Amino acid sequence: MAKAKDPKDAKKNVPAAPVEDGFVVTKEGLKSLQDELETLSTTRRRQIAERLKEAISYGDLSENSEYEEAKNDQAFVEGRIMELEEMIKTAKVVDEKAHSKKVVEIGTKVKIRNLKKKEDFEFTLVGSTESDPFGGRISNEAPLGVALIGSKVGDVVTVTMPNGKTDYEILKLA
Repeated sequence: MAKAKDPKDAKKNVPAAPVEDGFVVTKEGLKSLQDELETLSTTRRRQIAERLKEAISYGDLSENSEYEEAKNDQAFVEGRIMELEEMIKTAKVVDEKAHSKKVVEIGTKVKIRNLKKKEDFEFTLVGSTESDPFGGRISNEAPLGVALIGSKVGDVVTVTMPNGKTDYEILKLA
């Protein structure tokens, strides 16, 4: 069994996410951001415009809660559109097919074992915007992701979490 890796050492291998002029994302994650932008830019904008038009038809805007709510929704959607446009523009797309399969990188499917509980887990390491722990997608910025980056099959990593330290053995990479 390989020597336990100190989580502080693992951070040296992590391409900082967000990186200097962007953030790390898989191709699938970028597509998801683009789909959300498309929906907000078309469907949601149109829906809000219709709600505003209807609310304005009620008259007196000073005491018109429908108008206020629609304006707040519009501000949120426009803010999110600007955020998504910037994210898409600065995204660093990871080619999941190009990773080595010898070390854990963003886009790597990993199978690990909790050495204390003898439980196995399988997930894909992804950029922070794609994280979905219940969907099997762990962020490279999460304590587990940070500890795993740069590790190989057979390595044991120690992960410090709010409830204490846990050792995991890397069983398989794909």
